[in-house]
Amino acid sequence: MSYYVNYDGERKSFSIPKEWNLMTSEDKPPVPGVKDPFQEIQRALDHPIGSPKIEELARPGMDVVILFDDLQRPTPAHLALPEMMNRLNQAGIPDNRITAVCALGTHPIPSLDQLKTKVGKEAFSRLSGRLFAHNPHASDNVIIGRTHRGTLVEINRYVAFADLIIGVGECMPHPIAGYGGGYKIIMPGVCSYRSVADHHFNWMRHRNSKVNLLDGNHFLEDIIDAGRLSRMTFKLDLIINERKEVIQAFAGDPVAEHREASCYAASLYTIPLPKLADVTITSAYPLEIGVQATKALTMAGFCTRSGGAIIWVAPQKQAGSILPLVKEMESQESAGDFHRRLILGDVPEHLRSFGISYIMQVVYFKELAEKFTVVHVTDGLSPEQVRMMKFSYASDMQNAIEQIFKKYPEADVALFPSGGNIIPQVQ
Repeated sequence: MSYYVNYDGERKSFSIPKEWNLMTSEDKPPVPGVKDPFQEIQRALDHPIGSPKIEELARPGMDVVILFDDLQRPTPAHLALPEMMNRLNQAGIPDNRITAVCALGTHPIPSLDQLKTKVGKEAFSRLSGRLFAHNPHASDNVIIGRTHRGTLVEINRYVAFADLIIGVGECMPHPIAGYGGGYKIIMPGVCSYRSVADHHFNWMRHRNSKVNLLDGNHFLEDIIDAGRLSRMTFKLDLIINERKEVIQAFAGDPVAEHREASCYAASLYTIPLPKLADVTITSAYPLEIGVQATKALTMAGFCTRSGGAIIWVAPQKQAGSILPLVKEMESQESAGDFHRRLILGDVPEHLRSFGISYIMQVVYFKELAEKFTVVHVTDGLSPEQVRMMKFSYASDMQNAIEQIFKKYPEADVALFPSGGNIIPQVQ
């Protein structure tokens, strides 16, 4: 029987050995966006979860900060910010008492023109002189305390001294925090580099730091602790499809709305499995560009048994951003040794300009290479570059299947034709 994976806008067909037991080949169809995303945002703001409305939280005389994510996220801040500002105006807060901060974490700092693109002409004009990008290396970031687990919380000064903090972002499956959104706009969004490093490097390899887990996920729980220290009281989170369309909006208390948004996202993207797979075949589609293509591989690691195999299919047509990761994978350091270097602050020189989440990928990829047999099907990376990553190269799907079949003549197999937007859930 013929099966397929989605690859660079087309379907790549292949067959699997009759000796293999295929547990799933489910392909999640694209989820359509709402017809009117602005109306959906208004609906969520009018019916907040676990919180009064923005206009009921605000009081005349308050200094208000609105946080929004950066251009690496598709969140339509140009729709949300003006509406949030209008509601603050209704409560007696004029525009000149509202500041907006791009919560970029440790990503590259955008230019003013890039911020204008993100927030739109109306918000850019109304926020003239009060629109900023967070700088994780700024000397005026403010230490506001430590979480119950001891993580230093040092945040942007505008956030530290605001009377009311609200945010807008995106909620989607996250390989470590369970789901994005919620208080992640605070940690890592507006925290200092050393705060983010303290949190991320300490909790990144805990076995409960994984997708689709909220309760008992220490990585997420420490983020919530930091968020509560920051005093952010209201958040708007949007679920957005691969076409950058709004599917649904959730607003209110940052924990309560995030939990409901996460449950809704789980209903869209979860694929159940009866057991861990011996072999997982996954396509990066629809997240095939740059580092986004690694998400499918990371997700496959959650549903494959130790010592099993993963076939990772990604075109890597714009592979420039992944090449520093490839270079570091060539070193003989184990995942544990490299992780210990990061804990000590010893980041390789060629990686220092990258965000912390990118640097973490080196640890995860080294761990994947140590734990699984990984075969990479790609046009964009050479066989030598793939071998540098400690993976095996395959020119096409059938070649990859043949390589794996030699080592695993009998196997329980999971196939994800669009592995970039799914959540594998072992029952």
